[in-house]
Amino acid sequence: MSKAVKRNNRDPELPPAIFLMGATASGKTDFAIWLAEQLPCDIISVDSALVYRGMDIGTAKPSAQQLARVPHRLIDICEPSVAYSAARFREDALREMKEITGRDRVPLLVGGTMLYFRALQYGLSSLPPADAAVREVLEQEADAVGWEQMHRRLRLLDPDSAKRIHPNDPQRIQRALEVYELTGQPLSLLQRKDRARQLPYRIIKLAIATLDRAELHRKIAQRFHQMILRGFEAEVRSLLSRGDLVPEMPSMRAVGYRQMLAYLRGEYDHETMVYKGIVATRQLAKRQITWLRSEADVNWLDRAAAENAERALKLIRGATI
Repeated sequence: MSKAVKRNNRDPELPPAIFLMGATASGKTDFAIWLAEQLPCDIISVDSALVYRGMDIGTAKPSAQQLARVPHRLIDICEPSVAYSAARFREDALREMKEITGRDRVPLLVGGTMLYFRALQYGLSSLPPADAAVREVLEQEADAVGWEQMHRRLRLLDPDSAKRIHPNDPQRIQRALEVYELTGQPLSLLQRKDRARQLPYRIIKLAIATLDRAELHRKIAQRFHQMILRGFEAEVRSLLSRGDLVPEMPSMRAVGYRQMLAYLRGEYDHETMVYKGIVATRQLAKRQITWLRSEADVNWLDRAAAENAERALKLIRGATI
């Protein structure tokens, strides 16, 4: 599987950064460590569970030996009682990227939390969520005067948005007027602010193509069973013994931990826990793959191809020169 090389930011003045993405159990960690040993790269983890201390086995966290070979940033940075967010990740990642770039090295961002990649690249929107009360008022006004008249009002309040929105597009007219009512600022201005917060790096996106579905499912099941053998249950019991964790916390809702918690609470037996944990991991992989397929400017790497490593090096070197 391959696509022509594309870059989502071609400005040669911007420093390069590499995104290495892939589904769970696709081999991202090993491949990232290999790349970091070939190139002047420092790894930044892009994973919503690896940030938590004490959550090692169930997250398939890189081993002490792997971390000794190539350190990973944004691993073990907060307690599992803390709700880590995409906004905090973006702040943390930008700080680390700046430090790496300042030493004339290249940030290599590796992981499977696609929301974090999206937040990092495009920023977090400042647009307000939909407001049912405001929308109802706008719809009543439109019923009285028509959407063409509502578009005229939009031209007065937000001429840039009115130029882009057709008078016969009531949904977008309503949204633009709603944003103005809620914020007092034009939608076009807020969107420009969002674009200004986009990542100031020249990004090279690499995605590891998953094996065929049956092979991926086999690897997921194998890894989950290995986690059990390595003491996953004892790890979760130790976390619970702290006394400050409850099932509703983001850390405890991570795939695998949620199922293990349910087992320890007596909701089902061990065999059912293992089955549900494997199924949940498969579902996570499916969501990751779906997200990746919708990403623009991705260079796909066929994990099964012998020339995969050399092709990745060529893509990176060609884009960073």
